[in-house]
Amino acid sequence: MTTVRLNCLLLFLVASVVSGCQQFDQGPKEPSRTQLLIVVDGLRPDFVTADFTPQLHRLAQRGVLFSNHHAVFPTVTRVNAASISTGAYPRTHGLMGNSVFMPKVDASSALSTGTKDVLDAIGHATDGQILTATTLGEVLQGAGKSLVVLSSGTEGSGLLLNHTVAGGAVIHPGFTLPESLRASLDATLGYSLPANASVAAQTRWLVDVYLQYVVEILQPDVTILWIGNLDDASHAYGVGSPSALEALTTVDAEIARIETTLLTSERVSGVNLLVASDHGFSSHTGELDLDSLLEPHRGTLENGSPDVVRAGTAIYIRDSDLDKRDAIVNDLLTVAGHGAIFTPARGQDTVEGIVPGTFSQTLIGWNHARAADILISPAWTSTINEYGYAGTTSQKGIAGHGSASPFDIHAVLIAAGPDFREGLVLDTPTANVDLAPTLLYLLALGMPDSMEGRVITEALREGPTPSSLQSETRHHSFELELASGSYVASAQVSTLDEYVYLDHAEVQRP
Repeated sequence: MTTVRLNCLLLFLVASVVSGCQQFDQGPKEPSRTQLLIVVDGLRPDFVTADFTPQLHRLAQRGVLFSNHHAVFPTVTRVNAASISTGAYPRTHGLMGNSVFMPKVDASSALSTGTKDVLDAIGHATDGQILTATTLGEVLQGAGKSLVVLSSGTEGSGLLLNHTVAGGAVIHPGFTLPESLRASLDATLGYSLPANASVAAQTRWLVDVYLQYVVEILQPDVTILWIGNLDDASHAYGVGSPSALEALTTVDAEIARIETTLLTSERVSGVNLLVASDHGFSSHTGELDLDSLLEPHRGTLENGSPDVVRAGTAIYIRDSDLDKRDAIVNDLLTVAGHGAIFTPARGQDTVEGIVPGTFSQTLIGWNHARAADILISPAWTSTINEYGYAGTTSQKGIAGHGSASPFDIHAVLIAAGPDFREGLVLDTPTANVDLAPTLLYLLALGMPDSMEGRVITEALREGPTPSSLQSETRHHSFELELASGSYVASAQVSTLDEYVYLDHAEVQRP
């Protein structure tokens, strides 16, 4: 462990023992540089245009546009919220999906991590180990600094960004932590958010909270603002639908309001503004039917609980029946709608899983003690939808994400501010795991060993020349002979030194 990381962890441990949850010093302060990360839930890179998002487009032209930014797979919201919080993959932070199977909480079915109540139950059952990695908030608290999270997404996506409420606060329309902040927050704004407020109204309220209360009173070192408007509209009405584009316009206007206000604030001397998305988005075609495929394989354990549990696209086989695992995989190999399959690694440093025809869970950073026996990606295509946007997956519903499709994995990252270069398009690979390390670096703090991401130094004014970094694209594939013909699985990854980023994975059936 390096000296800077050891010091960081020691500071964190001492602060946690001595002070518990840090209280804000609300006295007068000198103007300080602000680190602001805005996460626009479900923002595809092709939505950032001069027509749809003029503010984001200008920001990208003024600062750094990352053209090879990645969501973490599975490309679902809460996995990426946890990865943003911890700078780590699921193999380290332990949040395996939007739905998770935690038998200590419920031995019969999966749990949705979208609500605070469920996350609280998981925390109670695991001695507080909702996540099994050190978070950005905890590092900041250990260094005497603070993090405020604001979210108009699900309760879960907001809480997972700072689930221990270390060194700051989490503010969501449904709850405020610490609860003692809510009275002063409402008094500062002069109004309260109605209980039935739309997502757009929730976001506007949160921006008011940020500009009038967080910046002026709490004055944290880092703020993460999660905006849920676009994700909500895209799920309900489709990728690129009029409702989705209307939500996009609203989001862009709120970002414009933030930047304009911060640039003239007496409390802020400079703003490093990063805008990212947790994942992309695809139209759904509906062929995927995991429950029907699993039905013949399901049974019960001696205690009456099921021996096979599905949590999203993860399949848990609770009696360690390897024959059952193999039989389920064999069905997946032959049934349309199922894309790349991931199982535990066949051996050290292999990209193939232990079951023939599957990739290793190690390849995607999903090899945690909480991992399922089988994880699948829905099948995907490049088909264009009725609104002119490419990308479909086999899931049910109108639109969504979660697959190993490039349309779900390819995400947005834009950065501008006093520490970032200007007018630059970077094609070096980056991912949501790189955000926390970069924010810590901007604050001259080291990162704990649990953080697996990298500092995106090539985007910084004093960083290395981008052309000096050499990234590579690697292809992995294997062929399996089935009774019906050849089954081919392939994956593409981008690499930079020891860092590996999944670009996409797919299969071709006979």
